[in-house]
Amino acid sequence: MTQSIAMALHGGAGVLMPGVLTPDDEQAIHAALLQALKAGVDVLEQGGSSLDAVQASVVELEECPWFNAGKGAVFTHKGDHELDAAIMNGANLEAGAVAGVHHVRNPICGARAVLEHSEHVLLAGEGADLFLSEQPDLEHVSNDWYDTPLRRRQWAAQQQQPETVLLEPGGVEKKFGTVGAVALDRQGHVAAATSTGGITNKRYGRVGDSPLIGLGTWADDRSAAISATGHGEFFMRTVVAHNIASRIRLVGSSLADACEQVVQGELKDLGGNGGVVAVTPSGETVLSFNTPGMYRAWRDAEGGLHTAIYAEDDRLHAV
Repeated sequence: MTQSIAMALHGGAGVLMPGVLTPDDEQAIHAALLQALKAGVDVLEQGGSSLDAVQASVVELEECPWFNAGKGAVFTHKGDHELDAAIMNGANLEAGAVAGVHHVRNPICGARAVLEHSEHVLLAGEGADLFLSEQPDLEHVSNDWYDTPLRRRQWAAQQQQPETVLLEPGGVEKKFGTVGAVALDRQGHVAAATSTGGITNKRYGRVGDSPLIGLGTWADDRSAAISATGHGEFFMRTVVAHNIASRIRLVGSSLADACEQVVQGELKDLGGNGGVVAVTPSGETVLSFNTPGMYRAWRDAEGGLHTAIYAEDDRLHAV
């Protein structure tokens, strides 16, 4: 019997309610989510690995200025961009991550390079930039390549109101735009990938949960692959991704129950806003968030491709 495939991705969770986006913007975001989903699903349908699939989807999201990763990453306090990413293979627990990098066009490809070409898991700052500059297959850009007019406007507003975190793509609200993907391939292996520009106006080399293995990113064939999005400080304190996986592996929880207990329970009780996408080696797929919305997309068991933004939103696109 042929192993089924599964895939899900996210582009940020937060204060997203009908009326926040224009109809044209909504349509553009749905189209971008679908394009990213198809990029990963195509890899899986052709027999490719879950690791290649999540990377393909995240690259598409990094190239889309709607999301806070790669092109369209938020500005730091000093007016540049510091990018974080991680990728993990559930088959062997190999992982690679980068934090605070400045010039690799697709940070998720940088994380994959750390996985494949170094003896380390996480490289940060100038050292990470140096390592990535030595990788012949990576494309590098000037730091201002990540700029967009929207992000510059948000940064200017944030400079006037430093105590807030900005909604994307407008208004001053709590909203976080990390991107990520999880997948199950025909060989029965899961993988996860996550990429982010962090929080607008961040200082002091701040790093969130996204590139930290077990917090914002985790994959293990014995449990599940998980990619998270939200306020990183809370995800770090609740070890969200590994927490979910441990409930499955050690307690025997279903993926749905584990996500409910962590995202709607421990994380929310602490004051953390955000969500996760997750998939098990059996193909169970969950998209869980405790906010009014989450940019998200997934392939169902019958092969239908869905995209959604708001909590009540469920849009099916025919292939």
